[in-house]
Amino acid sequence: MDNKTLKTLEFAKITEKLQLQAITEPARKRAATLTPSIDFKQVKLALQQTLVGANLLRIKGQLPLTDFADVAPSTKRLRIKANLNAQELGNLLLVLTLASDVNDFLVEIDEEDLDLTAIASILDNLEIPEVLFSELKKAIEFDGTILDTASTKLAHLRYELKSNDQEIKKKLDGYLKGNTSKYLSEQIVTIRDDRYVIPVKQEYRNKFGGVVHDQSSSGQTLFIEPSAVLNLNNHQQNMLAQAKQEERRILRNLSDLARQEVDLIDQIATSLVELDFLQAKAKLAYEMKATEPKLTTDHSLSLLKARHPLINSATVVANDIYLGKDFDTVLITGPNTGGKTITLKTVGLLQLMAQAGLFIPAAENSKVGIFRDICVDVGDEQSIEQSLSTFSSHINGIIKMMKKVNDESLVLIDEIGAGTDPEEGTSLAISILDFFRHKKAKIMVTTHYPELKLYGYNRPRTSNASMEFDLKTLAPTYHLQIGIPGHSNAFAIARRLGMREDVVKNAESLLDEDNADINQMIEQLTKQTNAATIARNHLESSLDRSKKLEIKLEHALDWYNQRVQKQLEFAQERANEVIAKSRKKADHIIAQLEQQQGNIKQNQLIAAKGELNQLKQQNDNLIHNRVLQREKRRHQVKVGDQVKVLSYGQVGTIAKKLSEHQYEVRLGIIKVKVSDQDIEKTESSHNSKAKAKVHAVSAKRRSNAKSELDLRGQRYEEAMNNLDLYLDSVLLAGLDVVTIIHGIGTGAIRKGVWQYLQSSRHVKSYNYAPANEGGNGATIVHLK
Repeated sequence: MDNKTLKTLEFAKITEKLQLQAITEPARKRAATLTPSIDFKQVKLALQQTLVGANLLRIKGQLPLTDFADVAPSTKRLRIKANLNAQELGNLLLVLTLASDVNDFLVEIDEEDLDLTAIASILDNLEIPEVLFSELKKAIEFDGTILDTASTKLAHLRYELKSNDQEIKKKLDGYLKGNTSKYLSEQIVTIRDDRYVIPVKQEYRNKFGGVVHDQSSSGQTLFIEPSAVLNLNNHQQNMLAQAKQEERRILRNLSDLARQEVDLIDQIATSLVELDFLQAKAKLAYEMKATEPKLTTDHSLSLLKARHPLINSATVVANDIYLGKDFDTVLITGPNTGGKTITLKTVGLLQLMAQAGLFIPAAENSKVGIFRDICVDVGDEQSIEQSLSTFSSHINGIIKMMKKVNDESLVLIDEIGAGTDPEEGTSLAISILDFFRHKKAKIMVTTHYPELKLYGYNRPRTSNASMEFDLKTLAPTYHLQIGIPGHSNAFAIARRLGMREDVVKNAESLLDEDNADINQMIEQLTKQTNAATIARNHLESSLDRSKKLEIKLEHALDWYNQRVQKQLEFAQERANEVIAKSRKKADHIIAQLEQQQGNIKQNQLIAAKGELNQLKQQNDNLIHNRVLQREKRRHQVKVGDQVKVLSYGQVGTIAKKLSEHQYEVRLGIIKVKVSDQDIEKTESSHNSKAKAKVHAVSAKRRSNAKSELDLRGQRYEEAMNNLDLYLDSVLLAGLDVVTIIHGIGTGAIRKGVWQYLQSSRHVKSYNYAPANEGGNGATIVHLK
């Protein structure tokens, strides 16, 4: 993008606004040098990063940044083995502190609410060298002040300096009082040559002894260091020298530490500058009420309610501007000061902003292309130095365009062919337009030539446009009307201003028939377009209301479904509580029966427990909505059908229908009573298979039963219930050895499993699994 284009479209004024939004000086320099890019991927990434910045600003507020000096000179000195001064090290501390604050600021962000992928590479470079950071915090302030905590020796020296300083002042204060005060010009203690002195009158110079360090301009006052404080001052100077030497050592050590992390320091500073720059773009977008433009791959433009960013937002008129989709060339006509030139500049400047990674002042879903060149010839660019006329300057600009224009160019020309004889200018304009169209460039021009209106109708992929003029107010509205050529409205304006009607009619009669037809056609098109615009706005408004209503209905439906789900879960929990109590009571009864009657058969006990187990519904049945499917299968079962008993996980045959919802199911040699809610009809349910031999059914049971139960991640009550159901099923299947995986965790599940196994009369023995099979996290159970 050449400098002439940037200057003509006033892109520098945009970068000036951007600089004002930056916090740090390096980011302001970055904004000042911002230029549009012609690389599609680079522009796309820049816009995505601006979007992240805008979302951060909206959701979390401003980043915790403050101004800091450029670290490049400091890191350059470190690389050549030079040491940094205190101010430079303080600036490094500030940079690392800001990086730490930004990390803390971003760590709390929910990735679902805000996607930071586009700036991930920037954030990855904010890794802080902890040792250097810790030592800097201990030793120095941001302004370069060296702290007492920098070293034990420095702290001790400064303490001694303070004590000695107080002793000197105490002794000198003694001279300011009593009889000795009369020998002084003033009752003050001051400093000369870094040593404490008192102002003594010339005639009493020998009263205090010591050393004269200075005298007043009149010579009447001598600044004397009394002999009584001479040694104290000497000691003060000696400790000051030691303290400065210690400070130099501290700065040297800190510089050595910083030298080891010089590359990382540069990365951190660069990332902070980039984040500040992105935030500046986001703040500029907020100020301009700008939105993210979408990128097209066919160089088409679709600017919705586009506004020129340098015109006052209270007065600027927004326009919809299209180019490249249905037509590649637009010819804008209309009266002077009607907004034609501003429309061209709006298109060009918004395109430059988008290619620079900035949001544009236009409505959402606006689209821009990525142009290699934006060729602009706008306004009077007459060169006085070269003694060129307006026409010559205009033609020179177009000649330069012709040398580089191609299918990746956007051409913007104001008053094409103007400045010469209208007939010759029209012919030249048509020829120039044909040349640019042959190069397949995207073209937008303004003109006063009426012949070019016909050009807009006769050429393919070409459209007329005009700036609307209000005949009632005799003023332009600055609204762009695509598809309608403009006309002068001279007769209508003359009538409105009170011109005699006979004079106006005579003028109309002198107008040739072709021009009269064109004006009549334009007037008719204007009316039709206005009617279509009103209808479109009405439809857009209705569509917007419909979309908002749809969103409200979706939210209401989500709320309703959540309420229903909560009610179902609550009801299920209450039901399970009741069943759990009943089950506990039933287990107690069964235990008593076992103790009282030793001849109760094992299959009878299991069948009784199965009837209780089937009462409890699993929550996931509600969640996955399997109820309707199972209900349908239940009503289709009959005696002889093969079904799966859900509470046991076993397949059997319906032997008898006991009632409307109760069945007797044969599982091998065992018959159990089950509810229709606990059975599912299998896909292959044939009487012949139902009559299979006992050993075949037994084999099937064995194959369906798993030799392992995993209780990890379950609540205690849930785990104990699943363990009980599982042991019933493996007993039916005839398994001898099973594994219970309970994990280690807090040990609650493991303890419960062992207590259950200890109380079960069907368990022969149990112990932990071998180390290679789970160790203490699993138990091997041998069944009777």
